[in-house]
Amino acid sequence: MNMPIEETIEITFAQFGLRDELTKAVNDLGYEMPSPIQQKTIPLLLEGKDIIGQAQTGTGKTAAFALPTLQKIDTATSRVQALVLTPTRELAIQVAEAFHSYAKHLGRVRVLPVYGGQSISQQIKHLRSGVQIVVGTPGRVMDHIRRETIDISNLKVVVLDEADEMLNMGFQEDVEWILSHTPDTRQTALFSATMPRQVKRIAEKYLRDAVNVEIQQKTMTVPTVQQFYLNVSENQKTDALTKLLETETASGEAVLIFHRTKLGAAALTDKLQARGYAAEAMHGDMSQAQREAVIKRLRNGAVEIVVATDVAARGLDVDRISTVVNYDMPSDTENYVHRIGRTGRAGRAGKAVLFVTPRQQRMLRDIEKYTKQKIEPIKLPTPADVAARRVAILKERIVATLTEQDLELYLSLVEDLMEETGREAVEIAAAATFLAVGEKPLQVKVEPEPQRFSFSEEGMTRLFIDVGRRHQISPAHIVGAIANEADVPGKAIGAIDVNDRFTLVDVPAQFVPQILERMSRSRIGKQNANIRLASNVEIETVKEVPPRREREFERGFERGSERGEGSFKPKKPFRAEKPFEAEKSFKTKKPFKAENSFKSEKPSKIEKSFKTEKPSKVRKPTKAGKPDNVKPGSPFAAFAKIKKKKK
Repeated sequence: MNMPIEETIEITFAQFGLRDELTKAVNDLGYEMPSPIQQKTIPLLLEGKDIIGQAQTGTGKTAAFALPTLQKIDTATSRVQALVLTPTRELAIQVAEAFHSYAKHLGRVRVLPVYGGQSISQQIKHLRSGVQIVVGTPGRVMDHIRRETIDISNLKVVVLDEADEMLNMGFQEDVEWILSHTPDTRQTALFSATMPRQVKRIAEKYLRDAVNVEIQQKTMTVPTVQQFYLNVSENQKTDALTKLLETETASGEAVLIFHRTKLGAAALTDKLQARGYAAEAMHGDMSQAQREAVIKRLRNGAVEIVVATDVAARGLDVDRISTVVNYDMPSDTENYVHRIGRTGRAGRAGKAVLFVTPRQQRMLRDIEKYTKQKIEPIKLPTPADVAARRVAILKERIVATLTEQDLELYLSLVEDLMEETGREAVEIAAAATFLAVGEKPLQVKVEPEPQRFSFSEEGMTRLFIDVGRRHQISPAHIVGAIANEADVPGKAIGAIDVNDRFTLVDVPAQFVPQILERMSRSRIGKQNANIRLASNVEIETVKEVPPRREREFERGFERGSERGEGSFKPKKPFRAEKPFEAEKSFKTKKPFKAENSFKSEKPSKIEKSFKTEKPSKVRKPTKAGKPDNVKPGSPFAAFAKIKKKKK
């Protein structure tokens, strides 16, 4: 393999030589500058070289291989020309959506995600209608190739996305089988956050003269800034930001919010302005004079919030910035360090808050590993927290006014109102405060007492699943379901307690929202399962239930008693120090024998009837337990006639 490429030269997407339609789509999405991994890999892929891209999650790898792949797609034919393998179905859908976004100006480019859990007949229908790009999980892709519903003879590009995760999930044999059936003329791109031995082996075996592209992490000291992260979904970000601005910021201090795209920065600024904040946007579409005007207003205190992109915020140095909010995850770990470096200047204390969605948990760990600092979690402020903060700010303003302002005119006004209305000074002050508050009420909503949940160990939350041992569920079923359905790493799952009727499982607290959302109507094994948070009451109840073997024995004995039966026996007898008295009721006086069940009250006569016949003619007993040759006067004569007729 070639030596790693280390230097990065900043260029724009237009300088890559991409189709005008692709450049236009990138601009429409609001991307200003390519990320480091994109700068390094896109030119190499356009040249037709195989590459190994080693970069962390969230660094823009999808665009790094999607744009060169779309550049090579022939829209005149509907044959499969590109194949992208991903470890999970969620990532397959995400990558397919990205392809659609970049190809919207190219005309008829069809992209299909294929994965387990979806109707394969529906996928076959789409494949037969013509697809140029297939994105899928290894198992389902291999299934389609064996069914010959995907023709890979015309493949131009094969991409392995998050190869290390794919191999960790047990897809190594599937990946190698797929690669071995692809044309030798294909171009292969492998992307991985880490480079374990299995990934290197696949690269050496299936890639030709691959160029190793690695994003080098420079040693950089993080300033003394308090760092926090907040778990949110994408649609919760704006509300979460509003609550943070009210509870975590101080009067007279500025806030810098980072958005990944210029369109997103402009849209978020409009939302904040509509909520009464003095916010301004700063992005690449603005001229240098406009940017300088925003910075000047920020320094003067005319603007309290600036929503900026990474490019526009370079070199920004304003002492008033006390808080940096990473509204969108940075493209790489170095970019995170640059962002939070905008606060904590001139010896002041700084604070940085990072919004983390369920899919970005791995990037959070990468940032902690790179900075060698623990990022502490914070909870989303409640309405009561917001109201309490408003009360505190109002008190501070009133005290400052009493200290700093000349209130003689206002005191005479209050005295006049007291004489005219007969009200107390306290009541008049309350009315004046109400008018000063305006549209932001101080009323604290009474919230119900939060439900108590069981935490087995620090950072872990216990979940309750309503399937258990009687449903043939094992810990492997639980791990597989959570890992595949909720996109949670299997090694992150904690203790699993499979009981007779239900299962308790410990999972990291940051994954709980996505597990509850994605597994609300899922199947575990062959059973429909419901999953929810486990309460302490349920846990205590579980401890009081007797062991399974003892419960089954007692339950079986009760069933036999209700039916008036005394012959029920468990598979294994209950062992106690002293013989169990009820065991006698399970035994008959003599063991049951099928051969003796048809004997009459005087068996001696029946035995004589057998002696009159010749021994040679006597046949072996049938399954009913009686010989075929019966004396005409015996009780079995009628039965023998019926049997002869049947023969």
